[in-house]
Amino acid sequence: MREVRLRTAASLRGTPALALSAWRGRSGRRYVVGIHELAELELDDMGEAVVMAVRRDSAGIGELVAVAAAGSSPRERLTRNWIARARHGGATEMHVHRLAEDEAERCEIVADLHVDRPMDRPMDQITGVAA
Repeated sequence: MREVRLRTAASLRGTPALALSAWRGRSGRRYVVGIHELAELELDDMGEAVVMAVRRDSAGIGELVAVAAAGSSPRERLTRNWIARARHGGATEMHVHRLAEDEAERCEIVADLHVDRPMDRPMDQITGVAA
């Protein structure tokens, strides 16, 4: 998997544009993401999305630390423990893909972007959702 940085123009009314990027999965599919700070406060408002914890090397190259699906129901929400473990793995950014149609597609994306790291565990161990 690799990140492809996207150029963004200034948004309307002079507000800063959301930083965008894209990740290519093992399948070659491209997933456009919004880039956010790795913040616990945003977890409560996450909604349905695929969330990627990312760290950057000294050259600014992004590396996935973990990938998980978040849903709108309480049992599908990412836990604060997920954020803590991502930080422990060196993540400083949260990349959020919100274009998946449903839970099944979010799970497919997570599998396509799977990271071979100790932090990765079946979803039931991260969020309480069956894998």
